[in-house]
Amino acid sequence: MPVRTLLATALAMLAFAGNSLLCRLALRDTALDPASFTGVRLLAGALTLWLLLRLGSQPAKKGGSWAGACALFVYAAGFSFAYRQLDTGVGALLLFGAVQLGMLLHGLRRGERLGAWGCGGLLLALGGLVALLLPGAGAPAPGGAVLMLLAGLAWAVYSLLGRGAADPLAATAGNFLRAIPLTLLLSLALAAHSQPDPLGLCYALLSGALTSGLGYAVWYSALRGLGSLQAATVQLSVPILAALAGALLLGEALSLRLALAAVAVLGGIALVLGTERAVPVAAREA
Repeated sequence: MPVRTLLATALAMLAFAGNSLLCRLALRDTALDPASFTGVRLLAGALTLWLLLRLGSQPAKKGGSWAGACALFVYAAGFSFAYRQLDTGVGALLLFGAVQLGMLLHGLRRGERLGAWGCGGLLLALGGLVALLLPGAGAPAPGGAVLMLLAGLAWAVYSLLGRGAADPLAATAGNFLRAIPLTLLLSLALAAHSQPDPLGLCYALLSGALTSGLGYAVWYSALRGLGSLQAATVQLSVPILAALAGALLLGEALSLRLALAAVAVLGGIALVLGTERAVPVAAREA
């Protein structure tokens, strides 16, 4: 693999893990509310992507769709509200597990078939998620877990809608722009609970401009040098990176329950991806 592709891939995975870290930082350590984080993140992402298109060597093209924007909004809002209650690593594992499983189930619904190893991997991944969510010590908050699973499924839908886009950067920018009115409606509906916080807004801006906008651009560059299975499998590193960042920077615990669930979920999905060529490429973000 070329050094440029390897470096771009590593930077993209760090950016995706950074989204979880910044959101958790904003909602745990500042007074910023989730609706405001969502709005600022999407607005900053839209502006960054628009600037990248304008600075590109080719004229900016209009892309995206309202269906894609709705899926993006559900993902971003669910992601933000979930991180009020979830640790960084737990949230990332639920998100990426739901994304990958959602896309695998979509493939099965369309007639794709899994062999014996693929079926075993799917069952292992589902079992890992169930084990993580079972009541007991170390279990994530039910409300936050449901919201993050919903966010993951929404991102899977977003990814499926955008597969085959001629210009993925333009499509993503168009979806971000279309999602802004939806975030304004959410903010208006929850205006009574709005809690602007300067530091929290900085985290949201960084999440939108750096780890989302620039992160996507770097990921699209890396994709040119990656095969479909490589692109899907490498994203399984994101929950691990997020959990390590949460432990090192936020003092979050790395529980045995989370570790075992991560091995089951990520190992099961990797098993499916490694044995089934028909599996679709995973989502391009977290």
